[in-house]
Amino acid sequence: MALSRRTLLAASTGLLLSSAARAAFPERFVRFVVPFAAGGNADTVARLVGQGMTEALGQPVVVENRPGAGGSIGADMVAKSTPDGYTLLIGPNGPLVNNQFIQAKVGYETLKDLAPIGLTGIVPHALVVHPSLPARTIAEFVALSKQQPIDVGTSGYGSATHFTLERFAAQTGASVVHVPYRSGGALMPDLIGGNSRAAMTEFSIPLALHLEGKVRIVAIGAEKRSALAPEVPTMIESGVAGFLAGSYVGVLAPAATPADVIARLQKALVVALASRVVLDQFAKLGIDVVSPDLMTPAGFTEFIKTDLALCREAAKVAGIKPN
Repeated sequence: MALSRRTLLAASTGLLLSSAARAAFPERFVRFVVPFAAGGNADTVARLVGQGMTEALGQPVVVENRPGAGGSIGADMVAKSTPDGYTLLIGPNGPLVNNQFIQAKVGYETLKDLAPIGLTGIVPHALVVHPSLPARTIAEFVALSKQQPIDVGTSGYGSATHFTLERFAAQTGASVVHVPYRSGGALMPDLIGGNSRAAMTEFSIPLALHLEGKVRIVAIGAEKRSALAPEVPTMIESGVAGFLAGSYVGVLAPAATPADVIARLQKALVVALASRVVLDQFAKLGIDVVSPDLMTPAGFTEFIKTDLALCREAAKVAGIKPN
C-alpha cells in the first residue's frame, strides 16, 4: 500500500512539474522557420509578426530561412522537429497546399504532421491585363477569350496563382493559355512590353504599375475592395460568385505540440497582428489582415481544408500533376 502511495505521489509530482514547465513557456527564444529565401512575402511577414510576438511572449522570436523544393524542405523540417513550441513554420500556400499536387514526394501531410496556430494575412490575387487588351471587366475578358484564347502568365507551374487561374477559368468559362514564369515579378516586364497580354498575380506586384497606367488590374480575389486601389472591383462584384483567392501566410507547429503551448502562441499571434506597426506595414504591402476566427487553430485548419479541396479540384480539371 505504501508503495502505491509513493508511486501515486511520484506520478502526481511529475504531472505538476510537467504542467509547471509548460506554464513557463517560453523559457528561451522561439524559431520561425521561413521555407523560402529572405525578401519574399513569407519572410517579410515572419519578421513583422515575429517582432510583435517577441514583445507578447517576452522572449525573442528568431527568423531562420530554410529554402528549397518550393518550401517543402523547411516545412518538412518543422514537421519533424521536437513538438515543444520552440520551432514554428511560417507557411504560405505552396508548402501547405500546392506542393501536395505537384511534387511526387513531399515528405509530410500538412494537417497530419503540422498543427495550425493561426493565419496572419492574405495578399489577394489579381487578374491584370496590358492596356491594349480591350477588357475592362471580367465579363469582357471572358467574352474576348472565347473569341481567341488569351495567354495568362503566373508565377510558375503549380504556384498559388496557377491554381487560381485554373479555378477562374473553370468557373467563368474563360479560354486561357497558361504561361508559367519564375515569379510574379518576372512576368511584369513582358506584360508591360505587351509580349504577354494578361497575368494572374498577387495584387501588390502590379499595383504601382496599375496606378501609373502601365497595366490594368481588372479584378481582385478579395472579400472587399482595396483602399490602395478602390476603383478595382472584386471578383465577386464582377459576377464570379464566391470567388476568393490569394497568397496567404500562417503560423504552424509540429503536430504533437501541447495544446496549452499552442494556445499561448496563438494569443501572442493575435497581439502581434493587432499592433500598429504590423497593421501599418500590412496596409502598405497590400496584405489584408484576416478576420479573428481565422487567427485561431480551428479557423485556420478549416481554411487549409477548403484550400486543399479547391486546389484538388483545380488540379483534376486542369490536369496538374506531380513533376
